[in-house]
Amino acid sequence: MDDYDDSFDMALATMEIPTAPKVPRMEPSSNQMRSTATKPQTKATQQSVSQGETKPIEENPAGTTVTTGAKTPANPHCILVHPKQRGNPILKSIQNCPLEFRDDIIPDYVVGRTTCILYLSLKYHTLNPDYICQRLKELGKMYELRVLLVQVDTPEPQGAIKSLTRISLLADLTLMLAWNAEEAGKMIETYKLFEKRPPDWIMERVDSNPHQKLCAALTNIKPVNKTDAVTLLQNFGNLENLINASEDRLSQVIGLGPRKAKKLYKTLQEPFLAK
Repeated sequence: MDDYDDSFDMALATMEIPTAPKVPRMEPSSNQMRSTATKPQTKATQQSVSQGETKPIEENPAGTTVTTGAKTPANPHCILVHPKQRGNPILKSIQNCPLEFRDDIIPDYVVGRTTCILYLSLKYHTLNPDYICQRLKELGKMYELRVLLVQVDTPEPQGAIKSLTRISLLADLTLMLAWNAEEAGKMIETYKLFEKRPPDWIMERVDSNPHQKLCAALTNIKPVNKTDAVTLLQNFGNLENLINASEDRLSQVIGLGPRKAKKLYKTLQEPFLAK
């Protein structure tokens, strides 16, 4: 599976990614306005016209209003879904965000003003390797954060994932892997839920307590876990006593053992600053 097709690299290297084309605004002619005025309206159309819309409104299984068409502005609280994704099993896993199907978006999902998601089944990619390159041409340079969400549904995915990783690096994509439809749906939902969250929500929490900082530092030594770190500090009191302890003394600590003691002693005796 280490062999991969370099045609992806060649295609992406020579590909000119266009910007989003400007769509001219079309004013309806007098004949179109007359035919629209005389056309009988259904109940759903009358409801949408009363709200200044011209497209019917339908209900999805979850009870969320789903609008098709590009006549109305998108709801900022909804995940925008391309109609081609209708029927995708991953949509059943999106429970905490409303969905809005729109045919005026290029990516499969829009989860923020500057964030979009392209969905790709690895099995489909194996059968249609040129599909993702075509989608990238259509997407152009739109959106700041462009996520390629790949559902791994093949028994030996290493080669395909390696190829998609190269494509992601060349096309400025964030590659995310999901191992089933439920996990893929939750990833899409999480991107939308965290759309306006501050960065510190996903940043590592740094303890301000010196004792906690020292415990965290000791756990960076591979065999030492958090319980070992707490026990060591309880026995030696501070870092200076711990550094000056002999290997035999360290091995006498309950729960540490000779293997961990040897590794810990060797690490503590090494110089902290590289020459």
